[in-house]
Amino acid sequence: MNRSGTDLSADRRYVTYLVIVALAGWALASYDVNLLVLALPDIARGLNISQTGIGILGFFVFGAQFLITLCAGYMMDRFGRRRVWMICLTGTAVFTGLTCLVQGFWELVAVRALASGLAYSELAVSITIVNEQVPAHRRGLLYSIVQGGWPLGVFLASGVYLLFGGMGWRFVFLLGVLPVAAVIAGRIFIRESPRFEQEKFKADGLPKPSLRELFLESGAIRRQLFLLSITWVFYGASYVATNFYISYWLTTVKGFTVEAASALLLVCGGIGFFFYIVGGLLGERFGRRAVIVVSGALVAPLTVAMIYVQQHWLLLVIYFLLYQATNGTWSGAGYAYQGESFPTRLRGTAVGFLSAMQVMGFVVGSLLWTAMSAYGRPVTTWLVVATLMSLGTWCTVLLRRIPPGQELEAIAA
Repeated sequence: MNRSGTDLSADRRYVTYLVIVALAGWALASYDVNLLVLALPDIARGLNISQTGIGILGFFVFGAQFLITLCAGYMMDRFGRRRVWMICLTGTAVFTGLTCLVQGFWELVAVRALASGLAYSELAVSITIVNEQVPAHRRGLLYSIVQGGWPLGVFLASGVYLLFGGMGWRFVFLLGVLPVAAVIAGRIFIRESPRFEQEKFKADGLPKPSLRELFLESGAIRRQLFLLSITWVFYGASYVATNFYISYWLTTVKGFTVEAASALLLVCGGIGFFFYIVGGLLGERFGRRAVIVVSGALVAPLTVAMIYVQQHWLLLVIYFLLYQATNGTWSGAGYAYQGESFPTRLRGTAVGFLSAMQVMGFVVGSLLWTAMSAYGRPVTTWLVVATLMSLGTWCTVLLRRIPPGQELEAIAA
């Protein structure tokens, strides 16, 4: 194998295997995160956790996702992508299993913070290692398939809890260790990124890449990181309203039943897997920047329409489009765009930082939603969090144009 990594473009079997393993890993990371959401009412009853306690748990989970993802990004550039990938998923398996043993609130906080933090860091590592090893002319499409693991994880968590929830939440978390362990075993055969190996070879005897180059030195790299950070913080803040609190908003403002709201989300998520691939295909044709520009621009008008539209069928159509703009097409193109925006020597740190910025957006959106909800005006809350915050994603028009199909070295040059 040469050090450029171009020979991997011809190795279709390995690329297929890499994509499948990455897809499975991200699906199981999603499974772990969403399993907590589904099991939280039962956990709260079993451990006598108050509403305040649930808020504290959420704070530590978000905090762990932020810090662990930052560390994982930096470690990728220091120690290699594959090694960190194995650590993250192995840690997820360990702490997912340990969830079944917790006996008190702070034990739950510690175990779930580590499990969720390690699971979410899977995003940053998969962006980096997959984009560095797949063929340039199919990079966006292949990574969009990996991103589709998120809705698959939601389905897996829902199905498992539906089938085995009656046996108790402890058993469900213990059961989750088995598929994660299978993916860990599959990753034994994953190669280290040849591009990382090449950079390590070139830098032998030279100073390691520093954070100064990424954050303090003026130039195209810092500008791109700054713009992407703003974009992903605002995206995360708006996402809280359109995805995390959407069932609550539909039932309290638009008159949906809980069952109708759940059915809508199930349909949106199920079909949504294919919209990740649509986002990847559109990115290959028109450029990934163009796809996230359009996806981001659609959110504000669609969220405003959600307020004023009264016809039930039309509301369903509008939210379906909103869901795909904030999930499938945005993610199908956006994360591949992150991966190709930075040189190999800094890619892991940059992508890890951006993943942490998305978590920061979740925190900002949650705080805004809580603060605005105190005034008792759900429509105003929706306009501020869902609509106003989404306007920050319009910063995508300032991002660098990266024509699809280029090798990463050509983009960095």
